[in-house]
Amino acid sequence: MKDRLLELIPEFAEIKDDTLRENTIGAWLDAMDRGGWTPDDLEKFPFSLLIEGLDISFLEHIRACAKMSAAVHDLLIDHYGGKLTLNRDFLMAGSLIADVGKLLEYSPDADKGAKKAEHGNYLRHPFSSVGLGWARKLPDEVLHIAAVHSKEGAGFRRSPEAIIFHHADFIDFQIFGGGY
Repeated sequence: MKDRLLELIPEFAEIKDDTLRENTIGAWLDAMDRGGWTPDDLEKFPFSLLIEGLDISFLEHIRACAKMSAAVHDLLIDHYGGKLTLNRDFLMAGSLIADVGKLLEYSPDADKGAKKAEHGNYLRHPFSSVGLGWARKLPDEVLHIAAVHSKEGAGFRRSPEAIIFHHADFIDFQIFGGGY
């Protein structure tokens, strides 16, 4: 299962720290196991059930947001040089962990690809993502990105890395018709 996941999400390789990368992958494997998902299921469901008729998969969303975050990071570092300090590994791990809780919020559905899971009636994905990451001992800086990336983070001070991911995520959400 791990090898197939790495084929589907090559952006895991953007995390240079071996332990951080392995623990981020581990959180995904835990979520897939707990939620009853296979790697190939990740291509079959829309990244949000909040947008009617959405034809963008969960996997496409994960990858697009990680790539946008990396591109913004690289542009800022290139442009501002030593005037700005960002942790690219934390940003990439946070980008990849932020929505992993959707694998608990939703469950596989043969017709629609996904449906709201019982877990999703109690916890939205930012909370589950933090729990999955915490169980894998991901750093607080990474958990923070997951915790504040969505509406649950409104009013909470975001780190520079969390700001980057928050905007990448909302670009991808709103450009396809998502609200708030």
